[in-house]
Amino acid sequence: MKIAVYAICKNEEKFVNRWLASMSEADGIFVCDTGSGDNSVKLLREGGAVVNEISVNPWRFDEARNISLSFVPEEYEICVCTDLDEVFERGWRKELEKVWQKGKTTRVRYNYIWSFNPDGTPGVSFYAEKIHSRFGFKWVHPVHEVLEYSKTLPDNYATAEGILLKHYPDESKSRAQYLELLELSVKESPEDDRNMHYLGREYMFYGRWDDCIRTLNRHLKLKSAVWADERAASMRYIARAYKAKGDFYNAKSWLYRAVAEAPYLREGYTEAALLALDTGDWAFAFHMVSEALKITDRPKSYISEAFCRDGVLYDIGSVAAFNMGLKEKALILCEKALKLSPQDERIKNNYKLISGLT
Repeated sequence: MKIAVYAICKNEEKFVNRWLASMSEADGIFVCDTGSGDNSVKLLREGGAVVNEISVNPWRFDEARNISLSFVPEEYEICVCTDLDEVFERGWRKELEKVWQKGKTTRVRYNYIWSFNPDGTPGVSFYAEKIHSRFGFKWVHPVHEVLEYSKTLPDNYATAEGILLKHYPDESKSRAQYLELLELSVKESPEDDRNMHYLGREYMFYGRWDDCIRTLNRHLKLKSAVWADERAASMRYIARAYKAKGDFYNAKSWLYRAVAEAPYLREGYTEAALLALDTGDWAFAFHMVSEALKITDRPKSYISEAFCRDGVLYDIGSVAAFNMGLKEKALILCEKALKLSPQDERIKNNYKLISGLT
């Protein structure tokens, strides 16, 4: 089987050599450069990649990726789409060959670490599925683009647990274009629940609280919005918007709804505990922490929030327990929070205070 890696690129010179080394297990590497002003094109070509320089105006990620895919020669059976700020763990080709069934498999799911915690441990992790057969696929949506299968034959997934792709984003790059592209995406596909959710979340990032609330309510009313995890996330984001507006009543109400929608996820309980901490409702905060800590499974989903797995829950529980007069419980929780966040001076000081009183 011939395997191709394809990508789009603009001003990625600092990532090129690392990316090429990571992708070198493929039979061919094909890149569309969309207007780099640095040495990206030169470095890619020197490293053995086939580079086509293109212009996409007005800019859309789906169009750029479709053009990039079109330059992959037809003799390649498997296409692997990555970005230059991503790195495969070695041996990914062997793991792919284990699960790919010639003439049957159409795409492959694999493990993806989207972000890392400050201590280098994985933050948000989920399954990605940007490995696919050469024919029958196209990218859709101006941003947060996804692969759409267009052939009449069954779309057969395989899962390669042995493949791990890591994301090391360039934090200096602006995401300013995302909002405009998401608004366009929703305009083009108003019934697409995923991009409606993304748009509401983007309004939240911009502090446009009323737009966030309005858009996420639209998401929840869509017939296609049936994934409980994502629905619960929309409810949490609405709660964040109300909290930012100083409306704690509605914030708490929406967090109750988020917990009810997906009671198997830590996120709703954790955000409810944070809200209770801000309002001094110690008993409610302690209860939410206790419920969250009962959940040990972490789904492989982009919905999963890193702060639900670090020291935050133990820290909230410790503060709540202390204010309820449960000093021994507070000390136990504070010690666990300190182990997870050993450089946090406030938690250090809390531990000294509580240990001196027990």
